[in-house]
Amino acid sequence: MKATIVDLRYRMKDVLSAVDRGETVTVLYRGKPKARIVPISKKEALDKIINDPAFGMWKDREDMRDPAAYVRKIRQGRVFDL
Repeated sequence: MKATIVDLRYRMKDVLSAVDRGETVTVLYRGKPKARIVPISKKEALDKIINDPAFGMWKDREDMRDPAAYVRKIRQGRVFDL
């Protein structure tokens, strides 16, 4: 599929639907190809997330075992009413 900059601006939903179907979209600027939107596989996307150095960086923190308690603690005021 070929799409112009105007198509990207006004019909992005249609362009993304084509990508979801597995099509490669060539973006045209003034009639010349400028970019290509290529679908990625779900496995490829998952591998990219899991292999990111930030993934799981807080897994060993003891204060993060109970997320609700942690959020309550950080939302707590700094000055306590006496």
